[in-house]
Amino acid sequence: MVMMKSIEKKRIVIAGGRGFLGGHLAETLIRRGYDVVVLTRNPERYTGRGQALCWDGRSVQENWARALEGAHGIINLAGKGVNCRMTAANRSRIISSRVDSVRVLGEALRKVYRPPQVWVQGASLAIYGDAGDRVCDEAAYIPDEYPTNVCLAWEEALGRAIRPEMRWSVLRIGFVLGNDGGALPTLANLARLGFGGSIGRGSQWISWIHIEDMMRLFVEAIENPAVQGIYNATGLQPVPNREFMGTLRDTLRAPVGIPIPTWLMKATAPIIGADPDLALNGRRGLPVRINGLGFNFRFHELADALEDLLNPSVATAPKLREGVTA
Repeated sequence: MVMMKSIEKKRIVIAGGRGFLGGHLAETLIRRGYDVVVLTRNPERYTGRGQALCWDGRSVQENWARALEGAHGIINLAGKGVNCRMTAANRSRIISSRVDSVRVLGEALRKVYRPPQVWVQGASLAIYGDAGDRVCDEAAYIPDEYPTNVCLAWEEALGRAIRPEMRWSVLRIGFVLGNDGGALPTLANLARLGFGGSIGRGSQWISWIHIEDMMRLFVEAIENPAVQGIYNATGLQPVPNREFMGTLRDTLRAPVGIPIPTWLMKATAPIIGADPDLALNGRRGLPVRINGLGFNFRFHELADALEDLLNPSVATAPKLREGVTA
């Protein structure tokens, strides 16, 4: 009897994978047949799919570094959350947590014989600052201000960390819409309570993307060898805040939408420990480069995306839980 040798699954290492995006990503990759290793500071609290290993995001430790040996890819999502009071201490932690995570992954890569083929680095559309009505493709002007300087330091760290034989991509992520994490559930609850009007001036742009398309973008970056460099990871049709909130009210059948003025956002933010600029600033990001490669977005219209997430029993948007078309 001839014994058939089992085919070893490709391994993906997700750094900082315990959050909203990381949980969806681990599930998506496992469904596609990958082995997933998640690096997190609190593996005992990890409840998602895959194997969780402890790391501190600052130093190389053997328990997680050996997972990089022969892995197919790295996806780095590590970094302190930005929805906090913008004190000097928090700003320092925000930038150090991002730069250090990239640095330490690079140090670990120098110790392996067979490095991963690809590194996908999560980043942010906030690199374009508060851009007003200016359209921001990947070649857009980048101002010298906070949080732009954080995002630049984050991306520049990748250039120092990656091994030259590896393919890499940076995904500048916009406002990811999901019904189990991110900001959408909070906004939906406010709208149900009657506070679903425009926030601040209402003209700031929201560059949104459905969680399903976001996952497909990550998969595309992992699997498509043509994906190399910097990409805006957002949908095709950004909308002003007032339009976003109006569509959200329509989706939830909320008849009243009391606006939240700028002064109220700034007055209450310190009380709840939030950064008002997350809601008051915006940018009109477009995914020019990935669209140019023929990536097929599933959700083009905001109304379809919100119906799919908040009223799934009546949603009419096309669904595809697995696979990528590009």
